[in-house]
Amino acid sequence: MSEKKISWSEGIWLTEPSFCCEKEGTLVVEALKGSDYWQTTMYGFQRDNGHSLLVPWSGEDAVEVSFHLTGFDNLYDQAGLMLWSHSSQWIKAGVEINDGIPHVGAVVTAGFSDWSLSPVPEWEGKIITIRASRLRDAVILRARAEHHPWRTIRVCRLQPEENWQAGPYLCAPTNAGLQVVFTRWGWATPDTDVHMQPMAEDA
Repeated sequence: MSEKKISWSEGIWLTEPSFCCEKEGTLVVEALKGSDYWQTTMYGFQRDNGHSLLVPWSGEDAVEVSFHLTGFDNLYDQAGLMLWSHSSQWIKAGVEINDGIPHVGAVVTAGFSDWSLSPVPEWEGKIITIRASRLRDAVILRARAEHHPWRTIRVCRLQPEENWQAGPYLCAPTNAGLQVVFTRWGWATPDTDVHMQPMAEDA
């Protein structure tokens, strides 16, 4: 299938952000200080007050979210794509600030959260796209900066018995003021193989 855009107005926020408006086809969102997603591992705390704009996701199509990687200044400032079932069953993939530079990564939560990440300082200032595609009992998570090829950042199990939602997310765990401009949200042709590059549209 060719890409089909999802209207910003179709989504429902899990937690309302500090500010949100549509501007020339984009969605401008500001996160509340202390917004985050995490379950227990290492830190001991539980957080599910991040900002996710979600629609039902059957897994028949891939889902993609794009945003400008600008204005991410504070530790753990982050944005990307959320796959959500419930507060202890979710997967997020995106870019966040760690040790002063952007990292691409994912958190997979099934009762407890884990975290994987890789530095991408060369992505700063670019439009980033995060993609999730279901393949049998797994989800393939990919990311790319505009005009660059996809990187596979994670393959993990997607609980088949759960009902899933998907959409853009952002969090500002440590400081107020993170404002993210999301440029695109849509369905796309799903992956048929983890080693084949999906088609890419720069937004």
